[in-house]
Amino acid sequence: MESNRLFRKFPTPAWMNNANVRTAGVYMSGALFSLGFFLFLDAAVYSHSAKNGSDIHITFVDWIPLICSTLGMLVINSIEKTRLNADSFSYSGNGVAWKARLVLFLGFALIAGGLAGSVCVLVLNYVVVEASVQTMWMGIANVLGNALVMLSCVVLWVSQNMEDDYTYNLAL
Repeated sequence: MESNRLFRKFPTPAWMNNANVRTAGVYMSGALFSLGFFLFLDAAVYSHSAKNGSDIHITFVDWIPLICSTLGMLVINSIEKTRLNADSFSYSGNGVAWKARLVLFLGFALIAGGLAGSVCVLVLNYVVVEASVQTMWMGIANVLGNALVMLSCVVLWVSQNMEDDYTYNLAL
């Protein structure tokens, strides 16, 4: 086993080191991301329709967790796996690994904060006031949307950082 792998106990299966699997992972990540946003946008449109039948509507506070999750996804997927290794000095000198780990931690904190925030919005705005099931769907869609964005982030990071022995990265 190589000494520069991130996951030492769980090596990547051989069938995953394929360009087609990598491309399918990127497409699956996009599908999960768009499904998460669709669920939340559907709930936002439904909240302001006449069929809602309640005084509870989606406001900017409901959007904040999804914005945090999306920003966290952008931060996490801007980090390459090779930058997390301590022996990677080729990029910009000393201290690249701890900077990359710090930025990766901040990205995960944004995503976790987004998911926790959506659960808090669900509990405070919908469960505590004992909203009807149709109205509570708006809070559940917020949580599901954030969870799908989080899952999309994981799928995209793993699929982008797969190692392929037959792929060459050329940089000028």
